[in-house]
Amino acid sequence: MELGFHEKRELLRLARRTIASALSGTPPEGSASLSGNLNRESGAFVTLRERGELRGCIGYVEAHSPLGIAVQEVSLKAAFEDPRFDPVTSKELRGLDIEISVLSPLTEVEDFHEIVVGIHGLLVDAGYTRGLLLPHVASEFLWTREQFLDHTCAKAGLPPETWRGGKVKIYRFTTETFSERNIMSEEV
Repeated sequence: MELGFHEKRELLRLARRTIASALSGTPPEGSASLSGNLNRESGAFVTLRERGELRGCIGYVEAHSPLGIAVQEVSLKAAFEDPRFDPVTSKELRGLDIEISVLSPLTEVEDFHEIVVGIHGLLVDAGYTRGLLLPHVASEFLWTREQFLDHTCAKAGLPPETWRGGKVKIYRFTTETFSERNIMSEEV
């Protein structure tokens, strides 16, 4: 799915309004007015950054609801349920940069050479545990393909080289990622 500029902007605004509503104790805005791609089912992640530092990140790997609804749900989870961070406060909201990643469907990896660092995100599935890293993570840390696989295994709570033994399934996916910092600056 390829989103247009206005759809990206609407999703970012929806995410911010949803978090703001939760902080003020008011009901979130309904998503009945969403149309086009925002009504198509898709996996999505919302990443919150404060002064460039990670402040929360949660998402849905597989599609189970329309994109607009998924973004509302994971916005709240990223702001208030990421176990690595305290819940977002009203004071912080204005300084947060919201980033949304819309996921393609998962494709099982037959040969790890199929993985393109910076293009593909990874999901390692051991049946009883899973670990996922978005495509930009490997680029940010300048990881090789093998390091990316090792870190994805570690994210699943597995020894880093578990992927080499054939005891896990590896999936790749792509994302369409955009943030307020990028999209909202294009409005000017």
